[in-house]
Amino acid sequence: MSNSTNPSLGYNSYLDPNMSNGENNRYTNEYEEKSEYVNGSDFRDSYSTGVGTHDSVVSEEAIIQRQPSKKLLVNNPNIGRGDSLRKLARGDSVKKIPNLDKFDPFASSGPAVTAKKPVTKIEKLQAWMINEGSRAIFFSVWIALHGLVYALAFLNYFYSDNLTNARATFGITYSIARSAALVLHVDAAMILFPVCRNLISLFRSTPLNNIIPFDENIEFHKAIGWSILFFSIVHTVAHWVNFAMIAKSGPSPIVLWLEINFATGPGATGYVMLISLLIMVATATESARRSHFNRFWYCHHLFVPFFGAWAFHGAFCMIQPDREPKCANIANFWKYWITSGVIYIGERVLREIRARRKSYISKVVMHPSRVVEIQIKKPSMTTKAGQYIFLCCPEVSLWQWHPFTLTSAPEEDYISVHIRVVGDFTKALSIKLGCNFDEELRIRKENKDRIKSQYDGIDISSNNPELQKVLPRIMVDGPFGSASEDVFKFEVAMLVGAGIGVTPFASILKSIWYRVNYPTKSTKLSKVYFFWVCRDYDSFEWFQSLLSAIEEQDIEQFIETHIYLTGRLRHSEIGNIHVNDDGNIKDTITGLRAPTHFGRPNWDKIFSNMRDQYQATDIGVFFCGPKPLGKTLHTKCNLWSQGFEDGTRFFYGKENF
Repeated sequence: MSNSTNPSLGYNSYLDPNMSNGENNRYTNEYEEKSEYVNGSDFRDSYSTGVGTHDSVVSEEAIIQRQPSKKLLVNNPNIGRGDSLRKLARGDSVKKIPNLDKFDPFASSGPAVTAKKPVTKIEKLQAWMINEGSRAIFFSVWIALHGLVYALAFLNYFYSDNLTNARATFGITYSIARSAALVLHVDAAMILFPVCRNLISLFRSTPLNNIIPFDENIEFHKAIGWSILFFSIVHTVAHWVNFAMIAKSGPSPIVLWLEINFATGPGATGYVMLISLLIMVATATESARRSHFNRFWYCHHLFVPFFGAWAFHGAFCMIQPDREPKCANIANFWKYWITSGVIYIGERVLREIRARRKSYISKVVMHPSRVVEIQIKKPSMTTKAGQYIFLCCPEVSLWQWHPFTLTSAPEEDYISVHIRVVGDFTKALSIKLGCNFDEELRIRKENKDRIKSQYDGIDISSNNPELQKVLPRIMVDGPFGSASEDVFKFEVAMLVGAGIGVTPFASILKSIWYRVNYPTKSTKLSKVYFFWVCRDYDSFEWFQSLLSAIEEQDIEQFIETHIYLTGRLRHSEIGNIHVNDDGNIKDTITGLRAPTHFGRPNWDKIFSNMRDQYQATDIGVFFCGPKPLGKTLHTKCNLWSQGFEDGTRFFYGKENF
């Protein structure tokens, strides 16, 4: 049979020229039946083939949607399949969609979706304040503070009657250099605060978190770093000009200029600072840090000689004022740095104290997709869902501390992390833990009696006394607060994970399950929608057992799971899904009752119907994953939030380590 015999079907992905006609007819009949069912439904509208810059056109053979068996649904009308979540993904709504002002976010491509836009200035301001207000105001105040400090300092150095000789010798570049130096002192006073994680965790649990975006602490740290680089360059270039003014009056201007730069106290300490700063910035850029984290980690500790040289940089009194006392109180860097420096040193001391408290590895589990689970017993630690910790394995490196999100619930008697083995540190750690992913298939065969399904992890430590004797020591610092910790502050929550970025939500989903089934206190949270987006279905394997356990016992459908597979499928895989899916209650790929969707989510329709179903409700949207998807969700939260009375508001939160 060929495609030409039935042109209405289009391309038949199940037609194999190597098969006999009888075998091809069997697959073609199934394809015809499925095509008639699919074409009669509106599931294709739930995915966009050209929505937004992050979406790409998916081939026709890959755009298929798992549908429940027609026979099964007819014979068993009471079967529940997460109907409300399917409606969300499909673009339907439980409630009737009200008449909205027309607004097409993607006029040139994709299905049009309506959104009610704020009309008055107050409504626009309220909508803007939901996700952008506090952050934008805080950074604007910080930038304005820089401008104010520089302007006031410049006016002082330019008009002060005690600096007449300096201005006559150097000109305006003297005022520029000294003004930039004062701004640098302000930055030095603040640069360490954002990385004082215990302090940040303490403050973010206070009402001050509504004013200052403590979850943006790393971004603030980066912003201060770029400010220090900029004003350091301004300060350095201005002094190069000043030194040239002095050198041109000597017999050998070039030699004198070099002597002033490198043979004087201010010059030598200045270059120590400048070289240290340039190395720290170069190794801390996004691409450099991700490709060589160890290099970034060690080079960033050049802040020690950087601040050390700064402490003496201004103490030489090279350019003096006109009147006595000329050099009194001139080395005042410590006055700016002392507060943040003492707190930071205190946090590093606290890390060492925590690291020496009793902790040991109780279990090591090998999961599919090169993921290892480490369960740790540390009685002195109290955690909350969504928090993260820093781990150090002295047998791998005594100096490296890496952040990992907790995947255990606070209700459990251990803490656990799931680590994907991809980098140098994780590979070395997995070897020390006894994991050998190259022989995973053999290990699974040896432990087949203890493994219920292909998705289950392999406990390689419990029944291995020899391995338990040599398990490495693990030092733990934390826990520290994160954006996901706020999930219980909302009535409705959307949890969006991409790939291994699902780890923060493992802890949250477990904690929710405990709170629902074993309630000890009331919780504001009433509904959770969990979205997991992955490129290939192998990535779902390690998390499947947890989702399956939650799904089996979540009788009230408190948690609704929705899984998206975005990678391109081969023809053989599509055929296998159709053949094995017919008549199954559980999904062929994940083994869950929740269906797997093929293609990227249409976030506009999902947000539209979330807003329609939960009117006048604050909805928390929590994300962990790559930046492009995070930027898209951030945009959608702003787009679909209503800044007027009784409007639905989407609050966006992203994990930042």
